[in-house]
Amino acid sequence: MPAIPDVKAPYTVKPLHIVLTVLFGAFCLYSGFTTPDLNNWLLENLLTLSLIIFLVAFYNIFRFTNLSYTLIFLFLLLHVYGSQYQYDQNPFGEWLRERFDLSRNHYDRFVHLGFGLLLAYPMHDLFTRGFKIKWPYNYFLPVEITLSLSALYELLEWFVADIVFNENEQGMAFLGMQGDIWDAQKDMGLAFAGAAFTMTLTYLLHKRSR
Repeated sequence: MPAIPDVKAPYTVKPLHIVLTVLFGAFCLYSGFTTPDLNNWLLENLLTLSLIIFLVAFYNIFRFTNLSYTLIFLFLLLHVYGSQYQYDQNPFGEWLRERFDLSRNHYDRFVHLGFGLLLAYPMHDLFTRGFKIKWPYNYFLPVEITLSLSALYELLEWFVADIVFNENEQGMAFLGMQGDIWDAQKDMGLAFAGAAFTMTLTYLLHKRSR
């Protein structure tokens, strides 16, 4: 099991935290300066900024494990890279579509899957050590909250497409449906599946270690 972090240890003596911060900051700058659509990039990263503010504000109140911080870092990289372009025009997704003759650009699917796969464990970490929630709720809550947050995100996307873009072509591109009427449901399903897999694996590993 990951070692319990020392909340009192200052940020300056945490080399992994410093490295993750520098790498993420550099990638954000690169992504922001090279994006062909800055307005889209800013809109897509509002939630990224909210998560970073949360992590910074509570850094000396609750300290995640190094594994949790690494998983959060990986998810944020996935999302910021996705925000660099319209999701349906993401270069990696386009490469996959051409390489495997796919019907659409699936990069947004990777990000939704990654949301559950990578962020369920940090939620488990928070519930277990921060809120002292015991079995089985510390395993079930990350899955349930992942599904709830996924639904909330889809509603926020719809709100932005309707209000900001007035449901025009740019708004449809922001939604990233690519002609799939079940896009929102599939995105939520992938996030749910990712979280369920991570929590199942976490439970089995913890059970084995005991």
